[in-house]
Amino acid sequence: MRKVEVVFRSHDKATRVPEGTTLFNAAHWIGLPIESTCGGRGTCGKCKVRVLEGEVAITPADLRHLSEEELAAGWRLACECVLADDLVCEVPALMRVPKAATMGLSRFVLLEPNVHRIHLRLPPPTLEDARSDLERLRAALEAEGYGLTVDLPALRHLPIVLRTSGFEITAVLCGEHLVAVEPGDTRDTAYGVAVDVGTTTVVASLMDLTTGAAAAVASNLNAQAPFGADVISRIARTRMEETAAAELQRTVIGTINGLLAEVYAAAGVAREHVYEMVVAGNATMLHLLLGVDAHAISVAPFVTAFREPLDLPAAALGIDIHPEGRIQLLPSIGAYVGADIVAGIQATGLTRDPELRLFVDVGTNGEIVLGNAERVMATASPAGPAFEGGHIRCGMRAAEGAIEGVSLEDGTVRLQVIGDTAPRGICGSGLIDAVAQLRLVGLLDAGGRLAGREEVPDHPLAERLAERDGMRVFVLADGVELTQRDIRELQSAKGAIATGIGALMELMGVRAEDLHQVLLAGSFGTYINPASARVIGLVPPVPVERIVAAGNAAGEGAKMALLSFREREMAFELPRRVEYVELSSQESFNEAFLRAVRFPELEEVA
Repeated sequence: MRKVEVVFRSHDKATRVPEGTTLFNAAHWIGLPIESTCGGRGTCGKCKVRVLEGEVAITPADLRHLSEEELAAGWRLACECVLADDLVCEVPALMRVPKAATMGLSRFVLLEPNVHRIHLRLPPPTLEDARSDLERLRAALEAEGYGLTVDLPALRHLPIVLRTSGFEITAVLCGEHLVAVEPGDTRDTAYGVAVDVGTTTVVASLMDLTTGAAAAVASNLNAQAPFGADVISRIARTRMEETAAAELQRTVIGTINGLLAEVYAAAGVAREHVYEMVVAGNATMLHLLLGVDAHAISVAPFVTAFREPLDLPAAALGIDIHPEGRIQLLPSIGAYVGADIVAGIQATGLTRDPELRLFVDVGTNGEIVLGNAERVMATASPAGPAFEGGHIRCGMRAAEGAIEGVSLEDGTVRLQVIGDTAPRGICGSGLIDAVAQLRLVGLLDAGGRLAGREEVPDHPLAERLAERDGMRVFVLADGVELTQRDIRELQSAKGAIATGIGALMELMGVRAEDLHQVLLAGSFGTYINPASARVIGLVPPVPVERIVAAGNAAGEGAKMALLSFREREMAFELPRRVEYVELSSQESFNEAFLRAVRFPELEEVA
């Protein structure tokens, strides 16, 4: 996609953005906020900039808000200025200092949510002023710089609230949607929810929109799990069973509403004060959430029914926020690089910083993003369920009794077990640790072959080597063993992700030493031992201190989009900025995968 250069002369800053980006968003990419109260919708008229070099068409919004003299002098509304060519402009200083908070990976976020609460004292009707209630409200909001759209339920409440409150009200808008008209001044109470709908886990964060603080957080397993552990199996169920799609939608909405009940109770907040929800999730999860057929995602050429952001009424989905509240779905980049990755990119600032960084969401489907402010590429690799304990003989999810860490030192096996109880199985982080440790102590070769006891009789851990049904195993604890087949499963999973990483690095022409950071995201990525990930070749051989746990980056990005309309606009732009690579179309994929299945030589990761 063609890029254009924008120079902000008054601030000595410049950026290159895709053609079609608004000047308002281009400024925010480089941390230069422009005055606005309407969220860049062209209604407040506050985002004035002066074009010094370059041609910009005059829009109807410009004509409404700017004088003839201002237009002649080159002044335009930044949110209406769609960039087609290089431009030089000046931006006035902010008239106010907005509230801010630190979110994501130490990102500085201006607190300017899409939810607006406007306190109004409307003049009561008279024989001389017999405007309708809606006209009266619309005029007052337009005077404050807000547009207005009204649905029937809000309209039904309007005349009653106006007259019981003496025409002193607080109008609550989500963007331009009228959500509520409340009597008196209720500006101090406003909440929203950020939700990460994961294939395995759903997380809901109740956010105070006035302070930017999290009022309560809750998580639970996605109740869709009985329909399949991964997205492909869930899509398959919708094709095999006529009622499965509706049931999948019902169960995930039930999961979300259960979490909402938890956070409301924990924070003492009524659902009537929760006006908006921002949702991140992979493309399949978003399709299933909406009850949209997802079959085309699972077969070539892997097409989604929608990728763009969607703004929907909460009532249409049965989600338990304010009855007239809104649900905002973030956009997806591709069929297997979804809104969760868009949110993760937003949380890390990967597309805004000059340093080259690698972002990896490790899971059944491994999503990979590589880039910086100049160029960003993304892909997805089907890793399979091994990282979550699937297809592993003693594998289990990260629950009480799961081995989550392994150390083999001085002939001793040291285990870290969730809940400090007797080990019942091994989860993904423990699996990676165990295989890395076996590699380091010489019981596993680069091809992934586990040594037999007869081959290393003098090794201090030889007694832990055994055979079960003709297969070699390593005994971690009573009843918990790592088999040769388990190791092969891990090799396949890590090989798929390593192949995706290698493909992006090759396409971008970069090497491991060029990487400023490797970010491991997702709940699983948070618990991976960076040194172990390096030993098995899951990530490139960078210094361990450059491998950083990014945590629930999807959830953090969703919170940022909830708290700041500027961040939301940036998220909406990301699919145009990121180059999507389909690994299956790469000619050398199979050969690269076979190479990546092997473990690195130890001197490469020392």
